[in-house]
Amino acid sequence: MSTLNDALTRPEAWSGMLMGNHALARAMLEAGAQVMTTYPGSPTPEIAAALDAVPKDARRYYFEYSTNEKVALEVAAGASMNGHLSTVFFKSVGLNVASDSMIQLPLMGLEGGMVVVLGDDPGANSSQNEQDNRHFCRMSYMPMFEPATPAEAYEMYIEAARLAREQRTAVIVRMTTHVCHAKQVLNFGPLPAREPDWTPRFDPANGPYIPIAKTVHPLKRRALERLEAFAEKSDASRFNVILSPNGSAPLNGKRLGVISVAIPAYALLENLTQTEHSIDILKVGLSYPLPRNKIAKFLTDHDEVIIIEELDRVMETEIKAIAWEEGARCRIMSRTTLDELQGELDPNRTNDLLARHWPDLFEPEPQGSAGDQQLDVPPRLPQMCPGCGHRSAFHAIKAAIDEATITVGDIGCHSLGNQPPYDMGQMIYSMGASSGLAAGLSIGNDARKIIAFLGDSTMFHAGLPGLLSAMLYDHDFTLVLLENGTTAMTGHQPRPGSGEIGEKINLVAMFETFGVKLIKDVDSYAQAKLTAAIKEALDHKGFSVVIARHPCMLKFVRDQKKKIPGFKMPQVEIDQETCDRAMVCVEKFGCPSFTAHEDGSVSVHTDLCIGDGSCLPTCPVNAIGRPKPGAKK
Repeated sequence: MSTLNDALTRPEAWSGMLMGNHALARAMLEAGAQVMTTYPGSPTPEIAAALDAVPKDARRYYFEYSTNEKVALEVAAGASMNGHLSTVFFKSVGLNVASDSMIQLPLMGLEGGMVVVLGDDPGANSSQNEQDNRHFCRMSYMPMFEPATPAEAYEMYIEAARLAREQRTAVIVRMTTHVCHAKQVLNFGPLPAREPDWTPRFDPANGPYIPIAKTVHPLKRRALERLEAFAEKSDASRFNVILSPNGSAPLNGKRLGVISVAIPAYALLENLTQTEHSIDILKVGLSYPLPRNKIAKFLTDHDEVIIIEELDRVMETEIKAIAWEEGARCRIMSRTTLDELQGELDPNRTNDLLARHWPDLFEPEPQGSAGDQQLDVPPRLPQMCPGCGHRSAFHAIKAAIDEATITVGDIGCHSLGNQPPYDMGQMIYSMGASSGLAAGLSIGNDARKIIAFLGDSTMFHAGLPGLLSAMLYDHDFTLVLLENGTTAMTGHQPRPGSGEIGEKINLVAMFETFGVKLIKDVDSYAQAKLTAAIKEALDHKGFSVVIARHPCMLKFVRDQKKKIPGFKMPQVEIDQETCDRAMVCVEKFGCPSFTAHEDGSVSVHTDLCIGDGSCLPTCPVNAIGRPKPGAKK
């Protein structure tokens, strides 16, 4: 398809190649979902990009970028209670934010049905951990599907939506990073011919909707009864299937099998198709509740079974319990080393697992093989974009502090400030945590200054409670609010208060309303002014705020190019005669546009420089400047 709008709104059935996230968005519309909400975070933001690509006047659904994941889940839950099929989606650690309300979902009567799409991240490709959210479905009694391909994501969402409606509950579709981003040719169905029905259907009789001591046990019983119904469906589900690519004959007098789920199951299938070994794979797709009867029979029918899953021993623990209770006599093997319990499982790693348990059938991948090459690549630090206001801010702030100053980071583009040459953010915890951490560090601390960093998007997401507490108790630290006007790290989604959604919020007025006594508002590019503001704030006894603002230059340049064909800011250049080769631009400011050469000279990489000029005040001899009119390049 030519555009995401086309992919989502084509009314008839069609075939085409889409990534997993985009396939999910199409599935939502085919299933008749009416309300979709999110807070952006990798690996799921492309779902939002697809839904948002449809012009608002052409949408048959409501879509919202919510303030955070908890709000997104609650909006979707309210819509479902009103009779509308809803979906909320966010990344792995986003579930931590939403969990307080997530746990309640199975207790409620969700008349329209609800699907929770999780983007888990084995390998921590874009997350601060690789938590295994399969634990949450067990804690909350919520069924879970685990697709391994974009096609399965599409099909499982439609099935999850159907079952959620049927059971008046919520169902999880657990994506992982490479299922979200993989592409596949899919056969899509038609969109519903009827217009969505927005008739309000909330009825207190479908509750109770108040989980208190009197109602908790009846509500929990209802959730468990629904789970029992899903257990029967799991045993019959077409997504829980035995794959036997080479037949099922015994090997050396033994029947061998593997139980696996999602991507590892297909990695194992690839391993087996490269051999002639007759080993069965029980591929689990509707993974909670597990297909108990199917698993018990699989264990009974095999002499040796390996359980292979990514991350925690979730499925393994339950399968071993089934084996004990059913009296299965097969030998059960699994992952045991710490290395095997971390990261993504690709065909090389699953082959090594097979080789460890069945060394007479499989050989470990040789070191230095195509899938395990150790290339001699020079180390590269993660970099903020050329022109990023955060770089300019960190450079100015570093001039205002000493080595004893404690700097507390947060989640966002500015997290990269903890890398050299800035070394800003000696700890990073979770979204919005910097103010609370800084407050704790300030208690009883008269010896060391403290700076907490916070992005504007993260502030609205989870930072406001910590800021209010810091203000109320007047904790002695300085908050540097790095304001770039967008949710930059995940793809420039609109943030609250920027004016893209609703009214623009005056941040200075907001902090004044909170009662903050010292507030400074400085453009990050005005480095001398920012340095002075930081010094004044650090000298202030109690809580202070410095707003270091500058638009995200990546977004700014893109927007300008859309408005003005051929837009380009004049790039900077270095006067080699003036340059004293002190390397401040390279070693202290650190813009990737500067290239240091073996002879000690520095040049500007024209493919990277955007011409923003944030580097101009950093050179102690003013060797960085704009091209002079008429000068030869």
